Amino acid sequence: MKSQEELINVLNKICQKDPRYKIDAYTFVLAALSYTMEKLKRQGHVTGQELTQGIREFALDQYGRMARTVLEHWGLSKTEDFGHIVFNMVAEGVLGKTDSDRIEDFKDGFDFKQAFEDEYNY
Repeated sequence: MKSQEELINVLNKICQKDPRYKIDAYTFVLAALSYTMEKLKRQGHVTGQELTQGIREFALDQYGRMARTVLEHWGLSKTEDFGHIVFNMVAEGVLGKTDSDRIEDFKDGFDFKQAFEDEYNY
């Protein structure tokens, strides 16, 4: 595991290479991964589909009705963006993957408007 300072340095490097997403998007996805593993009571591998749903739940838990706005501010507007974030971190050694993991695993996980607005329970 990288130290906090090393992690931030690597994430800054990733953001320079791929400026579509703010560093907050990366730290959020890492936090959502921890949330998802805890919820699934699992250490180790989480599938793209599992992480996508975990990100949705975590975003609603953290930001409520503002979840879509916050994520879009960071450059995240569709579930495929989660895959790009994850695979950018895999490429830099922050996260690992299995041979069967693909960026397409994150495609069409849910619609942001529907998930964060239409289905939001007050």
